[in-house]
Amino acid sequence: MTLRTARRSSLVDQVIEQLRNEIAAGTWPVGGKIPPEPVLAATLGVGRNTVREAVRALTHAGLLDCRQGDGTYVRATSEMSGAVRRRLQAAELAEILEVRRGLEVEAARLAAARRTDADIAAITAALERRDAAWASGDHDAFVEADLAFHTAVVEATHNKVLTDLYHDFSAALRASIGTAGTLLNYTDVPHGPIAAAVKAGDAEAAAQAAAACLDQILTSTAAPDV
Repeated sequence: MTLRTARRSSLVDQVIEQLRNEIAAGTWPVGGKIPPEPVLAATLGVGRNTVREAVRALTHAGLLDCRQGDGTYVRATSEMSGAVRRRLQAAELAEILEVRRGLEVEAARLAAARRTDADIAAITAALERRDAAWASGDHDAFVEADLAFHTAVVEATHNKVLTDLYHDFSAALRASIGTAGTLLNYTDVPHGPIAAAVKAGDAEAAAQAAAACLDQILTSTAAPDV
């Protein structure tokens, strides 16, 4: 943990900022519990009331979730992430997948033009984990590996705004992958062409492969006509 003692007058604001930074850095992952109030107070060198006010502010902002008698959990990594998550809770799967398509097609195009050797290695490793998880029938591992693959492609764009937006979208994206994964046959949605096109530096092929992937998922998850 990289928390440091707060020293100046606006202690609550300083504690809010430090807690926000730890959450954004993944020190306390989404769904995980943050340290209890006495521990945070001792680590930061402030009173428990100051910590309580900071936690209350971050709870109101949607980053934390205080559960009576249980503790405080991380709900989102940023205010934007919290807002996106709340908005998408009421969204239809098809709507989420359409947003995914818009983000991931352009990401694949940019990734093919900008990827580094390290990016290619990350994409390849994530694809291998994805395939292995599906083959083993481990649904939870598959969802995480699939998300890791798409995230690696987005990070290969080296566009910080796009990457941040995609990370903020990740909670709803994780749910959509999980739902789609229960409805689809894996062979119907190949991801290898995306990785191959990005590795080859073929921007148009990468965009087409990403579009084809999401179009197949959209078609396969559409409600049947009645």
